[in-house]
Amino acid sequence: MEVAKTIEEIRSLIKKARSNGKTIGLVPTMGALHIGHISLIKAAAEKTDFVVVSIFVNPIQFGPSEDFDKYPRPFEQDLQICQDNSVNLVFAPSSDEMYGRENLTWVDVDKLTEPLCGRSRPDHFRGVTTVCAKLFNIVLPDIAFFGQKDAQQAIVIERMVADLNMPLDIIVCPTVREEDGLAVSSRNKYLNESERKDAPLIYEALQKAQSMVASGTKETQQILDEMRKILNRSKLIEPEYVEIVDTETLQPTGTAEGKLLIAIAAKLGSARLIDNITVDASKD
Repeated sequence: MEVAKTIEEIRSLIKKARSNGKTIGLVPTMGALHIGHISLIKAAAEKTDFVVVSIFVNPIQFGPSEDFDKYPRPFEQDLQICQDNSVNLVFAPSSDEMYGRENLTWVDVDKLTEPLCGRSRPDHFRGVTTVCAKLFNIVLPDIAFFGQKDAQQAIVIERMVADLNMPLDIIVCPTVREEDGLAVSSRNKYLNESERKDAPLIYEALQKAQSMVASGTKETQQILDEMRKILNRSKLIEPEYVEIVDTETLQPTGTAEGKLLIAIAAKLGSARLIDNITVDASKD
């Protein structure tokens, strides 16, 4: 496994891999790797010949009051995880390498970035799409791999790639969960014992919604009310949003029809957790 810290270095290594006929898979991360990231790495290894993992805590996707400074950065541990999972190349640039001067060029995806997480994090997705566009231009992957837990992010990136005719495919891999259903996240380590005990209620609420849709409930407000009842069993969970939206537009729908994204964002102490499931209400 090699580690590249400059754009020039990684482009040289990618060019060499391509000259040997290898297809390139990219797993973009901010480090603090966990079993969710490992599942993406394994998917990349199955679909491509040469797996690249980027480790970069991207400053432009954090708001002024968010956790950029305290975001975990266990770099040596991350390298070991990559080594143990047969990653071919790690790209670990500095902020100066990625943004060497004032950034004047941004990638904005309209409409899809406004609802859900976009309401409380207005510049977040602009930071995500801009850094992903840069990574795609630097690495030139055949396929990039993202997790379903960050569903809005994945939908936004898929739209960016389609709208700008970027020459790569996006594969979205299933959410990896703890035994009690909590979606694996780097931010779970912020939870204290009581918060961690209550956190699985988020997934329980999503499962309730899924079962109601499957049983034929059509009024989404009825489903949302039941979800909130579950979340309200905890005095520690502070919901930011509980929504049922169309998977293409991310706009709320009053009736459970077609393909739906059921999503929750909530604060538990200092942690902001997100989770979601997709359902197809058109299926019997």
